Amino acid sequence: MSLLDGHPLTMLSRVNSPSDLAGLSTEELSLLAADVRELIIGTVSENGGHLAPSLGVVELTLAMLKVFDPATDKYVWDVGHQAYAYKILTGRRDTFHTLRTQHGVSGFPRMAESPYDHFGTGHSSTSISAASGMAMARDVLGRSNKVLAIIGDGSMTAGLAYEGLNQAGGDERDLVVVLNDNKMSISKNVGALSLFLSRKLSNRWITRAKREFESVAKLMPFGQEMVEIIKRGEESFKGFFTPGMLFEAFHFNYVGPIDGHDLPKLISVFKEVREMSGPVLVHVLTQKGRGYTPAEENPTYYHGVGSFEPETGEIIKLSPSKLPTYTDVFGDTLCKMAAKDPRIVAITAAMPEGTGLSCFSQLFPDRFVDVGICEQHAVTFAAGLATQGLKPVVAIYSTFLQRSYDQIVHDVCLQNLPVTLCLDRGGLVGEDGATHHGVFDISFLRHIPNLVVMAPKDEAEMQRMLATAMNHEGPVAIRYLRGVGIGAELSENPAPMPIGHGELLRDGKDAVIIAIGSRVLPALQAATELEAETGLSVAVYNARFVKPLPEADLLDLAGRFDKILTVEENALQGGFGSAVLEFLSDAGALTGQTVKRLGIPDHFVEHGPQKALREMLGIHKQGIKTAVQTLAGGDK
Repeated sequence: MSLLDGHPLTMLSRVNSPSDLAGLSTEELSLLAADVRELIIGTVSENGGHLAPSLGVVELTLAMLKVFDPATDKYVWDVGHQAYAYKILTGRRDTFHTLRTQHGVSGFPRMAESPYDHFGTGHSSTSISAASGMAMARDVLGRSNKVLAIIGDGSMTAGLAYEGLNQAGGDERDLVVVLNDNKMSISKNVGALSLFLSRKLSNRWITRAKREFESVAKLMPFGQEMVEIIKRGEESFKGFFTPGMLFEAFHFNYVGPIDGHDLPKLISVFKEVREMSGPVLVHVLTQKGRGYTPAEENPTYYHGVGSFEPETGEIIKLSPSKLPTYTDVFGDTLCKMAAKDPRIVAITAAMPEGTGLSCFSQLFPDRFVDVGICEQHAVTFAAGLATQGLKPVVAIYSTFLQRSYDQIVHDVCLQNLPVTLCLDRGGLVGEDGATHHGVFDISFLRHIPNLVVMAPKDEAEMQRMLATAMNHEGPVAIRYLRGVGIGAELSENPAPMPIGHGELLRDGKDAVIIAIGSRVLPALQAATELEAETGLSVAVYNARFVKPLPEADLLDLAGRFDKILTVEENALQGGFGSAVLEFLSDAGALTGQTVKRLGIPDHFVEHGPQKALREMLGIHKQGIKTAVQTLAGGDK
């Protein structure tokens, strides 16, 4: 039974657009907050999604929408997994039940989805920089709207956030940064004294009086010196009791901390902030998972969650599997290797659970580092470790590794350092959509000198690739998919494999499929079924290596077959198929063969189940069968 059954969400039914909030009292807003939470819990329990972060910002969202009009003012949500309440209250109430389903409401802000989504996002720490750009554009165009950046949930650990603060503070333009501090970010609640000091030092009339006093005092003898002394005293006093000193140093007027669930206080503060000029930072304290006991008690577990039973919080496994995920196999294998090799160090960027390193962090705390949401730092930090003889392993989702591209080139590969990059979620990830699909890594890694790039066909092969990386005296990247393995027999002591060598899984006469990573086994199944159904004899080759390519085998295959199909779960532009074509062309091995490539076409892929997306793109078993038949000229 859905949590929504029998609950009409009466107050929410009255809100069809943000303008409807203007006439609601604080009591009615509190009832509305309960309705919004109920809709979020009910929808996420069925579709999965980011539950705890969204529940924590319901009152904050209502207060902002009560004061700042998204029809004219600009809202920039950081990461975006805190924007569910905002989506519901900005015209998507009736479609919110489609959250994260194919062709439904996106789990993140998306400009193409709504005019109220002013900046698309799914990666961390971009809000302040984007909002600063919007503030400058507003001033250049002679407009008067407000711009808000809502950041938190760990996003303030990334350097980009401070680059944005530095720019915004230096420009001194009107900009509101809302720091949602849910104890996963900067500081804990420092109590009533801090709130009292912030209220008195940030009150509108005191702010105005300070400006007027400074203007008069500067005209007096030694007035400038007096103003500076008073300001230093105020900042020291304020900074001693609150985190405000940091933000004041960036030339932001600091307001807070403020209880993020106190609607009257939030509305009052935002009304004052709306009248303030220059950059302002509002520090709001919220409880992650607010209003849903399981999420309040375990906010990390319910940060991003699959389907669950709303009454109990128990996770529903729609297709139970006893098979381990690739992430599980990676974490377990690395722990066993680290027990034998004290040089192995594991690094993650705020994702120890997601990358399978929780066990490593417990077994080897002195050799585990979580750098926060700082992918650039993670890679260069690993390079530093490698210069001293250690074997650093950096585990990051493929989509997030994009953020550290220059560090991979400049700090690791240029110096040929033995850093192993483990790219979890390589390929289509499913319901998180375009911002999270890891479909570009082969393309942006394979052209970098010194870097070995591998992709396993199954979990056992991934073990061997990890052993290969630990045995190699240079940089290595291993990309593997999100999901469970196939049940391949795992090894307690996996053996390294020769670099640049693949394997012929099935021989044939009519055509050859050259596949990499997750598409190898569907290719093998397709070839087997084609022979049984049509008589086509199709060879299947598992390349294993994107770089260096198994050149001798590719030359042999090109000499034997005039119908060649490459298959990958990566962008076609610059991907594995391109690498094969480039090599064969440069080697003069293309003498009339017909070559077709399957992969991700030149557009961003939206959210949906992995299986459905692969079917849509034609890189599943049936798509491979169809491609081979077309290539071979139909049924034999």
